[in-house]
Amino acid sequence: MNPRNKKYATYILVALAGLFLGWLIFGGRSAEEAHDYEGETAGVVEYTCSMHPQIRQNEPGKCPICGMDLIPVSSAGGAGEASPYVLEMTPEAIALSNIQTSPVQMVDPENELLLTGTVSLNEQKVSSITAKFPGRIERLYVNFTGQEVRKGERLASVYSPELITAQRELQEAAKSKDIMPELYEAAKTKLRLWNLSNKQIQRIENANETLTNFDIYSDMSGVVTERMVAVGDYVSTGSVLFEVANLSSVWVVLDAYESDLSWVKEGATVNFTVPGIPGEEFKAKVQFVTPVLDASTRAVQVRAEVQNPGNQLKPGMFANARIKTSTKSATQERALAVQRTAVLWTGKRSVVYVKVDEREAPAFEMREVTLGPRLGDMYLVESGLSEGERVVSNGVFAVDGAAQLSGNYSMMTAPANKLMEVPEAFQKQVTGLVDNYYTLKNALVASNADAARQAAGKFNQALSQMDMSMLDGSTHAKWMQLLPALQSNGALLQKSTSIEKQREAFSTLSNHLIEVVETFGTNKQIVYKQKCPMAFDDQGAFWLSEQKEIRNPYFGEAMMACGETTQTYRQGTASEAKPEPVQPHAH
Repeated sequence: MNPRNKKYATYILVALAGLFLGWLIFGGRSAEEAHDYEGETAGVVEYTCSMHPQIRQNEPGKCPICGMDLIPVSSAGGAGEASPYVLEMTPEAIALSNIQTSPVQMVDPENELLLTGTVSLNEQKVSSITAKFPGRIERLYVNFTGQEVRKGERLASVYSPELITAQRELQEAAKSKDIMPELYEAAKTKLRLWNLSNKQIQRIENANETLTNFDIYSDMSGVVTERMVAVGDYVSTGSVLFEVANLSSVWVVLDAYESDLSWVKEGATVNFTVPGIPGEEFKAKVQFVTPVLDASTRAVQVRAEVQNPGNQLKPGMFANARIKTSTKSATQERALAVQRTAVLWTGKRSVVYVKVDEREAPAFEMREVTLGPRLGDMYLVESGLSEGERVVSNGVFAVDGAAQLSGNYSMMTAPANKLMEVPEAFQKQVTGLVDNYYTLKNALVASNADAARQAAGKFNQALSQMDMSMLDGSTHAKWMQLLPALQSNGALLQKSTSIEKQREAFSTLSNHLIEVVETFGTNKQIVYKQKCPMAFDDQGAFWLSEQKEIRNPYFGEAMMACGETTQTYRQGTASEAKPEPVQPHAH
């Protein structure tokens, strides 16, 4: 080989050896560094629009489509088994979305409604003066509206040919009343039906000549609010001549909107003022709430009656009223309340996001609640929350949008409610069944087979006393679907002396009782659904518990704390339509 070529070949071999040696030394480190970088970038925060999730960028800003502030979505997953109800967020995301929480608190359930309305006539004290016989108005003794009259006061005189004929009949019948008393009484009755008094009839009977004019008298004392006739008018029987109203008491008619109806009760005290009488406040009681909502105003009329000495209150006056009401009961003086801004509405469902305290990262649990009436800037809470829990009161739409983008349950994607409506008495029996189940569960936690057998016997007795006659249709069919497995596994638990066999039967019993609780509900404030993922060779198994602390009935002391709470059932709230699948144990 040429010495020159030999020299070039030596240089090439040295270079290749250097490259190979560098790869051996630094190749593993480079791979490790690349791996670490991927781990760091896995937690990068992306920003997106809650209305347009296709918009994604690595820094905050505005949505180019709708202009809304972009919300952060962390691409890092949380440790452990994630719940579709719970959303974890980074502190940066919470700060950027200005998410704030407020406590669920006990309040005095009193409210003061501010309503407007008018003073009107008391319709129960309005009388229509009508013509009892046909004729012509000869004279009016009441010439204008607003004139005060007393009961029995003369209002008008009427000329009536029919009455002239009737009094002649009476005068003729009176002459022969001893011979034909029936004819005499019939003639008097005819005049009575025309509202003539006995005094007038006696006067006609004793008169030597026929009376041509007859007076009409007021039926009540009051004020003439309307005059329908004038002198010379012809009237027929039943024609309204005057409207007379007694103003010793008047009505205050107020407009209450739909959102206020839960607070308006008959008997509530109304304090009101009128601009025409400054400095004076009047008091009345709600007597009636109209049963029909006015479609144009979306309000109902609330009526209160008030005494009116001296006729101070004039019908037609405007009134500004305050009604103090309360939802207090004999057993409950105070009630739970949540900020109005914390509630998301979707159809029949009300949703809040509750702060989860036991997690390392900030997390919020979507929870359906049952609300009572509105109390100022708050809503009373009937079920779904507990005192002291903190709910998102500012930025709740950002939390819900982040939950939806993360694939969690959200306001619009929450599972359907599978809770069926059953009589309260049946729900109470389900509660008793769950109490007996708890005793059985605790016996298995203690690994006490004898105690478990005794508890199973009491469970079976409670099960046999369930009154299914209170159910009908779909609820009866659902109960009959669940009952056989409850009976067979309850009997197996009572007969078996092996703790392992008891735990197998308990797993199937638990699955069906969980469905009973989800379908029919209980009277308990809270029931925990818990899971041991290692039970039965890692197949997993569920149970119900009265406490959040894990006390495993499938392993007892061997693995007491193995498990987690997968769902919480609260009184009156929806349950998940599709329970988590568990491999059933056939018995």
